[in-house]
Amino acid sequence: MKSAHSQKGMSVLSWLVVLSIVAFFASAAFKLLPHYLDYMALEKIVTSVETDRAAEVRSVGEFYSHVSKGMQVNSIRDLNMQEALKVKLENNEFHAHLKYEKREPLIENIDLVVRFDKEFRVRMP
Repeated sequence: MKSAHSQKGMSVLSWLVVLSIVAFFASAAFKLLPHYLDYMALEKIVTSVETDRAAEVRSVGEFYSHVSKGMQVNSIRDLNMQEALKVKLENNEFHAHLKYEKREPLIENIDLVVRFDKEFRVRMP
């Protein structure tokens, strides 16, 4: 059995290592979280076309207009909607493909990359 003197706990250097690892992951999480929140807001905007009766979206142009207004309300400004969202109208259904990538600098030339790719089938109201 070890003596009580040798069982003091972590040293100062050990604590610094643990704190630096926690700080690294916290920094990465705080840089990526806004992109995921924007993506979830975009998902809600696209799917709200089907449930929002007041919008009366009947064409692809109106669909883009609806999404653009939703982006303004949610303060999503750093995304080009025309490149990220492709919409087709087939058989009274909108086929929307949301696909884009965001890069966030981490350290020097190391970037964090998040890629979003989802297809939606939204019925006309």
